[in-house]
Amino acid sequence: MSAPLADRIRPTSLDEIVGQEHLLGKGKALRNIIESGQLPNLVFYGPSGSGKTTLARIIAAKTNRKLHKLNGTNASTADIKAIVSELDTFAAPNGILLYLDEIQYFNKKQQQSLLEYIENGKITLIASTTENPYFYVYSAVLSRSTVFEFKAIKAEDVIPAVERGFEFLRNERDEEIIVEDGVSKHIAYACGGDVRKAMNTVELCTLASPIDGSGRRYVTLEIAKQLSQRSSMRYDKDSDEHYDVISAFQKSMRGSDPDAAIHYLARLLEGGDLASACRRLMVCACEDVGLAYPMIIPIVKAAVDAALQVGLPEARIPLADAVILVCNSPKSNSAYVALDKALDDIKKGHSGPIPRRLQNKHFDGEDNQNKGQFYIYPQDCPNHWVEQQYLPDAIKDRKYYEFGDNKNEQAAKEYWQRIKGKKL
Repeated sequence: MSAPLADRIRPTSLDEIVGQEHLLGKGKALRNIIESGQLPNLVFYGPSGSGKTTLARIIAAKTNRKLHKLNGTNASTADIKAIVSELDTFAAPNGILLYLDEIQYFNKKQQQSLLEYIENGKITLIASTTENPYFYVYSAVLSRSTVFEFKAIKAEDVIPAVERGFEFLRNERDEEIIVEDGVSKHIAYACGGDVRKAMNTVELCTLASPIDGSGRRYVTLEIAKQLSQRSSMRYDKDSDEHYDVISAFQKSMRGSDPDAAIHYLARLLEGGDLASACRRLMVCACEDVGLAYPMIIPIVKAAVDAALQVGLPEARIPLADAVILVCNSPKSNSAYVALDKALDDIKKGHSGPIPRRLQNKHFDGEDNQNKGQFYIYPQDCPNHWVEQQYLPDAIKDRKYYEFGDNKNEQAAKEYWQRIKGKKL
């Protein structure tokens, strides 16, 4: 079985790599390092199909060191020991270049086993990961490496690579392959900037296209659409992209941008992540709308319940209603901020005994010279309020809650100023 097109057509020089101009453009730091011939330990971080593995292979081809490749998903400590055993032998007289793909799957012990050798330079490490290395790579390895972030490739930059893929197949198969207008653009955009996925889609479209009586193969836009369904979105519930999407979702609702919020809701639902969409929607209703429109909380809760009850795809309907409602509602985080202030006091030990009048006591001991609880029942007082101390003595003047500037809280503020007879 032949290798996938993405491997057969893989670039062999820096200039052939699609995108990553911020790293590999003329005069950029990483390009200068590679061309200097003095290779440090490197960590490549970025989304799939952005050129990390391709660049590592190009670097390996430029060095006279023995190249070993490991993948964190299936490599073991025994594999590392086998590589180490070659050091200082005729098998690797100039040291070893280790390309470790998906390093995030190596546990701490496995990563630590490399430290001594990357420290003394006998092993030069090039590691790649789709996850944030500052979360997944052992700090001692990071401190001995330079991290370069690969960016997702723009779809328009993938179009030339798609066209090159079709041309490669024409020559390789010795066939006349006719590509309908719009196919290359559709594949580039449908694959979301993932060059590997785009190349494999090119090959699939070619194999799926019929040959006419004169031996010509026609790749139509319809075939391209069939074979690239649901392929445009990068989404993994355990990846950085997952946390970026749900963060953008909540921040868009908080920022009152219904178009952006609906876009990120669509990403979550297309990825099948109904739970995250519901959770962030409820949090935003409570945290960011809050007391500016308190009734939004049961309304959003009802929409979430309906969504969970009917499931996808119909769940998108009540969720869309709720998301737009949250976006268009006035915002207040006054209750959220007040509670955080109180929690901060508690964590710092600023509290004290509960005032006597609030305690759940109905009798006094013989040692109490001032018998009586002295609690005044507000419901028996005019306007159902009476001034008395509720906070502990140590923080009796502490103020946590500040009225928000929205209509609802300002109405409450005006009411209590009138009842309490003082400026709040």
